Amino acid sequence: MAEIKNYTLNFGPQHPAAHGVLRLVLELDGEVIQRADPHIGLLHRATEKLAESRTYIQSLPYMDRLDYVSMMSNEHAYCLAIEKLMAIEVPERAQYIRVMYAEITRLLNHLLWLGCHGFDCGAMNILIYCFREREALFDMYEAVSGARMHAAYFRPGGVYRDLPDAMPQYKASKIRNAKAMAQLNENRQGSLLDFIDDFVQKFPKLVDEYETLLTDNRIWKQRTVGVGVVTPERALNLGFTGAMLRGSGIAWDLRKQQPYDVYDRLDFDIPVGKTGDCYDRYLVRVEEMRQSNRIIAQCVQWLRANPGPVITDDHKVAAPAREAMKANMEELIHHFKLFTEGFHVPEGQAYAAVEHPKGEFGIYLISDGANKPYRLKIRPPGFAHLAAMDEMSRGHMIADAVAVIGTMDIVFGEIDR
Repeated sequence: MAEIKNYTLNFGPQHPAAHGVLRLVLELDGEVIQRADPHIGLLHRATEKLAESRTYIQSLPYMDRLDYVSMMSNEHAYCLAIEKLMAIEVPERAQYIRVMYAEITRLLNHLLWLGCHGFDCGAMNILIYCFREREALFDMYEAVSGARMHAAYFRPGGVYRDLPDAMPQYKASKIRNAKAMAQLNENRQGSLLDFIDDFVQKFPKLVDEYETLLTDNRIWKQRTVGVGVVTPERALNLGFTGAMLRGSGIAWDLRKQQPYDVYDRLDFDIPVGKTGDCYDRYLVRVEEMRQSNRIIAQCVQWLRANPGPVITDDHKVAAPAREAMKANMEELIHHFKLFTEGFHVPEGQAYAAVEHPKGEFGIYLISDGANKPYRLKIRPPGFAHLAAMDEMSRGHMIADAVAVIGTMDIVFGEIDR
């Protein structure tokens, strides 16, 4: 019988299961992984360096492009860091809107993760199911910011504008007749909050559909049970956060342990796993979607009953209302100064972190009193998770490397910063 020789395999960077531009160098003994060496740097976005030559407001849209699946969550941490340095009071309504959109973003992220992770492991249908719901969530993004992905909606001091009173509707076209349009516009007759409320009512049954496809599916369990096991101690030592840490049985969630905005007023649970394998992390994220849905429902209820301002009235930080800007010279000057020069942040340093869909996403900001950051350091969750790739995949087969990459839920924009 021929001897099996060790050989090295380049997995990626163009491989669809590499989730971006990950170049994974695998040392193999036959089909068993002896060593996995992740190479990063192909997608260097230079966000941290670019921020040093942009005003604070100009750097905000860069945050959307870090993890381009969890756009508003990145903005959230950035705004919190600026608000901490400037001691800005954010209106209560703006805090509820932020929390609601942070959880909508969590659903967007987890749906893409679930669809792609299932697809990587050979389950075709789940991707189509998940994208069906993502479409409605993108409509919520678009209604409030004008963009379906890179929203730039969160601003230092609040949010860009209040929720619209009318939901955009589909119009008749060559492709769809009036009857089809009426069906599509059925839940778009009211405000954006009505549309979100309608989604919240339907979503638990849709999560049941995903679970019907995967949770007890024997092929899915064969691909994920016992694969990429991380003990609670190792998960802590490796710097895991989010579902990667909770999947190993540690109930750590910044929304509970270090609440920000209005999370301390909302009722939700923290799902945790037992064995720390890919299957446990799958179960944790699916339950997280149900909990996010609960949070969104509570925010909708509160926002319906409590109108009010959605951004600070300090016009040195936030732009004045458009009507006032066009009618009042002083407001016009504020507007001009804000968008040309930006605002000056007092000297000091601050770290703000949010419970991003992928884990702890933090922004460390150093200000020298100028209108641009002296230094911006981003703490992405995916970087620490990818560092554990070697440890999690040793002794597994090549096919399991795909399941391990999938379970990490990595996006390269934040890893390569």
